[in-house]
Amino acid sequence: MSSSTNTISNASDERSIGEYTPLLNGKAASIGEVVTYVSQTDEEAADCHYLLPDKQPQETSLNVAGIIIILLLGSVGIFIANADGSLVLATSGTISSEFGDLENAGWLLSSYTLAMCATQSLYGKLSDIYGRKATIIASYMFFTVGCAICGLGQSLPQVVFGRLVAGVGGAGINCLVSIVIADLVPIRETATWRSYVNIAATSGRSLGGPIGGFLTETIGWRWSFLGQCPPTLLALALVVWKLQVSCHQDNRNESHLSKLRRIDFLGAILLSVSIVCGLLVLDFGAQRKPWTHPLVLWLLGASLATGNLFIVVEGFWAKEPIFPLRLLLNRDVVTSYINLGFQTGAQMAMMMLVPMYFQISAHSSMTNAGAHLMPSVIGNAVGGLLTGYVIKRTGRYKMISIIGAVSSSSSYLLMALRWHGHTSFLESLYIIPGGFGNGIALSASFISLTAGVEPCQVAIASSGLFLSSNIGMVVALSFAAAILQSTLRNQLGISLEGVEGRDQIITRALSDIEYVRSLRGWVGQVVTEAYIRSLTYTHSVSLIGAMVALIAALCIKEHVL
Repeated sequence: MSSSTNTISNASDERSIGEYTPLLNGKAASIGEVVTYVSQTDEEAADCHYLLPDKQPQETSLNVAGIIIILLLGSVGIFIANADGSLVLATSGTISSEFGDLENAGWLLSSYTLAMCATQSLYGKLSDIYGRKATIIASYMFFTVGCAICGLGQSLPQVVFGRLVAGVGGAGINCLVSIVIADLVPIRETATWRSYVNIAATSGRSLGGPIGGFLTETIGWRWSFLGQCPPTLLALALVVWKLQVSCHQDNRNESHLSKLRRIDFLGAILLSVSIVCGLLVLDFGAQRKPWTHPLVLWLLGASLATGNLFIVVEGFWAKEPIFPLRLLLNRDVVTSYINLGFQTGAQMAMMMLVPMYFQISAHSSMTNAGAHLMPSVIGNAVGGLLTGYVIKRTGRYKMISIIGAVSSSSSYLLMALRWHGHTSFLESLYIIPGGFGNGIALSASFISLTAGVEPCQVAIASSGLFLSSNIGMVVALSFAAAILQSTLRNQLGISLEGVEGRDQIITRALSDIEYVRSLRGWVGQVVTEAYIRSLTYTHSVSLIGAMVALIAALCIKEHVL
């Protein structure tokens, strides 16, 4: 592309200079400063709208700290949205059992994740059209209403519907705060601010299980959903009260009908259907039905067909694509997506399996087993804070990304080699490097992405980044669960050969951890050892994910910040 130099002056229009000062990667230019930026092609200009502040740049910079503080207080919503998944993991069996539908318990988690993945790509474009604040408010409202429906549901389908609604909101809560931070903060400081949000997110994922188990054992599972409503409403009130984000100048007088026409509904529907069908293939094929089952094959065909149609629509028909395909030709975008997607998948597979491992090997309670994830949370916090400090001081992010991937790989390798039952306290700390590496990836990947795209493309590219993270999580969890189920079935089939009631023991062991913990004698020992061996194999999913992330980190093209 060619570059051009433009001098900001009052002569260009009757309006004040401040109205024409662009935020370049979140940093306001000084009055009268010569601003250099890369010009867009006609195709790129179609969906590029620079943010224009209402006030003088000096005043805008003074307000940034206050705005970010409110956003961090709004991280209550980030914590809750991320705690939701692990909370449901801990309570899904109880919920489905109450409604007499245990075999469909998996939909309580799958529905939320599918809704997140289906709507994630929409938030970037919608926030460009309707504004960041309005879109954040909508996401909080969806999440609150969804949790209320779950808590008040009188049947499993009603609760699952509530999970779908909450998932729509959860997708926005997770990505929009990061987009706003990128709008308001200089890029070298973005990683520092993001690290605080990442601490809230990772803490939520780790503490959701123990909190959900405690609430279920004391006041009932419904309060694990209803209890999320008040703090989410508090976060919503803070956003309404304090968050002030500059509007796009060309959007201010645009009618609602005109805004609706700018939304690429066809592309959004095709992308959502393709993603949902693809994820259902993994969910059904990995755990519920054979890979050759007609339903699985039909879903695979639907995913491929709608995916190809999406490419055609975005490439040749949509005026403002919901996700411009040219972004996938950008090396910075692709490496960021791969790095975060595989790191997140590796981390989430580990977080799903660690509590199960201690419940089986050490007969820990649900609360104590979940507490074993705390070292990973600490590692995540340290990794995120260190990344922010390094990027702010040096302006570089490639080496720290490589260090994060190496750290994660070493963690999962140690777990595969050393976690074979009777794990000591020091050995239980092997999960720290995994959390440390994931904390680095969460911050560094966002910086790598925003440094490599135009400022006007940050929102759309960021929504894709969070979509890659969600897809990585679902794929890794599906493969880890499939490996656990298949290897455990084979191990038990061999070990229990000739034992009376073998099939019944295997069936119950595959679906009920409490049953495994209740077994005594020789049978109990055999089943426990089979579980531990099978869990060891599942660490390969995390290790492979971290290794792929390492390759992506090595391929990062570093820009001077």
